[in-house]
Amino acid sequence: MQSASDRHEYPAHWEADVVLRDGGTARIRPITVDDAERLVSFYEQVSDESKYYRFFAPYPRLSAKDVHRFTHHDFVDRVGLAATVGGEFIATVRYDRIGADGMAASAPADEAEVAFLVQDAHQGRGVASALLEHIAAVARERGIRRFAAEVLPANTKMIKVFTDAGYTQKRSFEDGVVHLEFGLEPTERSLAVQRAREQRAEAHSVRRLLAPGSVAVVGTGRTPGGVGRSVLGNLREAGFTGPLYAVNKAFPEDLKELDGVPAHRSVRDIAAPVDLAVVAVPAEQVPEAVAECGEHGVQGLVVLSAGYAESGPDGRERQRELVRQARAYGMRIIGPNAFGVINTSPEVRLNASLAPEMPRPGRIGLFAQSGAIGIALLSRLHRRGGGVTGVTGVSTFVSSGNRADVSGNDVLQYWYDDPDTDVALMYLESIGNPRKFTRLARRTAAAKPLVVVQGAGSAPQGHAVRATRLPHATVSALLRQAGVIRVDTITELVDAGLLLARQPLPTGPRVAILGNSESLGLLTYDACLSEGLRPLPPLDLTTEASAQDFHAALARALADQTCDAVVVTAIPAIGERSPGDAELADALRSAAAAAPAKPVLVVHVELGGLATALSAAASTAPRAEAAPRARTDDQDRARTDDQDRARTDDQDRARTDDQ
Repeated sequence: MQSASDRHEYPAHWEADVVLRDGGTARIRPITVDDAERLVSFYEQVSDESKYYRFFAPYPRLSAKDVHRFTHHDFVDRVGLAATVGGEFIATVRYDRIGADGMAASAPADEAEVAFLVQDAHQGRGVASALLEHIAAVARERGIRRFAAEVLPANTKMIKVFTDAGYTQKRSFEDGVVHLEFGLEPTERSLAVQRAREQRAEAHSVRRLLAPGSVAVVGTGRTPGGVGRSVLGNLREAGFTGPLYAVNKAFPEDLKELDGVPAHRSVRDIAAPVDLAVVAVPAEQVPEAVAECGEHGVQGLVVLSAGYAESGPDGRERQRELVRQARAYGMRIIGPNAFGVINTSPEVRLNASLAPEMPRPGRIGLFAQSGAIGIALLSRLHRRGGGVTGVTGVSTFVSSGNRADVSGNDVLQYWYDDPDTDVALMYLESIGNPRKFTRLARRTAAAKPLVVVQGAGSAPQGHAVRATRLPHATVSALLRQAGVIRVDTITELVDAGLLLARQPLPTGPRVAILGNSESLGLLTYDACLSEGLRPLPPLDLTTEASAQDFHAALARALADQTCDAVVVTAIPAIGERSPGDAELADALRSAAAAAPAKPVLVVHVELGGLATALSAAASTAPRAEAAPRARTDDQDRARTDDQDRARTDDQDRARTDDQ
């Protein structure tokens, strides 16, 4: 408990940004003596009915005494919090410590009376529920264990806020007023309620970024080849289903269109609503662009601009200010220094990224922090997935850049109940909050497969995450316990994603192994053992095996009730009976088709034609899946990945050239 000398110190640690039910954001902070004008303005915008519910009588305006009382707090026995958007109040909550007689009291009294007021225009957004969570945490910090509230019976919305919070509650009715009392110790139900609210809000905030009704590209240059002009072209080529707008303050006043898209010098000049703005201007021009977007009511930003935390201390401060500015207007940010976002849904067809080609639509969600890794993921998935639209295409793709706001946690919240995503793939160079990520990953992995490449644990330069103090091995164990499938390289990430998208899940751990290489069969056997599976002794068909031999062996294995999955190993064969790649693919596919409930994985060495044939076949009939594998190649792949990333990151740093 604080002493009398520091009871009035401003508790900055109570400040927080929250995501609301509709995906917008608000800032929650303590109310201070400097908020008198904001409070009066806020109260003037509240309806007479809401004022009546708050004060139980007509109360058209606040008196000077009211304003003083509601802005002067000791932050111990009297606390007021406000939810703000654009710096203005949209809701307030207040508690006053009370004694057993219900009158004002000081510590050690452990009960307080709580009351809310929410602007009518913002009711239904979950503001009161978010404020209740925060004021309860503040109260517990100050030694308060119970809240009491008096609510008019007609104020059903506020009664529902208290009832739905999940705390242990007592209710009574006297003198026409509902009296509620509830303890503030978290319960399983209250924690479940908070996490459900968090999931809905964060998922909705990402959905607003990935499924906008309209998009403006801020920084669209008139000269082809610039970042903004490229993104605008990618949006047009993808067939984005909503209105597009090109924005650049350097446009001549008489320019009305660019590439058939309405052109404007400012977002403010656009007469219609704008849901998403892609910002591709130099870093020093971003604050002006963000202000224009916020004032116009834009819901979210994808900031491609570089020159932020990755550039040093000044850039880190620019990045912090960018987030503060966007949050003040209720906007969420992907980036800065982002590669962009993609949504292949036919109702959206969004390619707000630097990827020149729209991925094939499919059921796989992709998340990467680095633009270079994102490029590699999209490219390899395209090559390995075959040429036909189907389950092995992409549902959504997010490259978070410096991850100043939207992170992998937010995207997991979105994927959890996204009906268009069956498999989630994530390349995480760092995990800022392993415990929260593990909690979300456990829930997501229970609903759909989640495959992760985990970085070494240190955040790349520019990434706005606090470094975890947990050892890398501990984080790995947490992910494994959460049901996450961990792999080591991008190639393995794509292989696992394609396998999970195309194949049924095995019903048990028993694995049959067959093929024309004894050595590769034994390596596969050892790999299965190391993963906790129960492999059967490998069946060696010898290097002279024909396509018919493969077909017969696979058919017998799939019919065997003692195995739950089959791994076929293949190397280039010798002899007159040696099958061609297409012939072997046909044999494997036809055998697998007879047992569609069991997964079949083909592990091969130097049989690119077999991989191509099986990929093409799987695009129309998702059965036998090919996975090129040679464990000794992993280091080579990792080296190539690192080289690709270094090359592309250099391009990222210098790419924002629209003026």
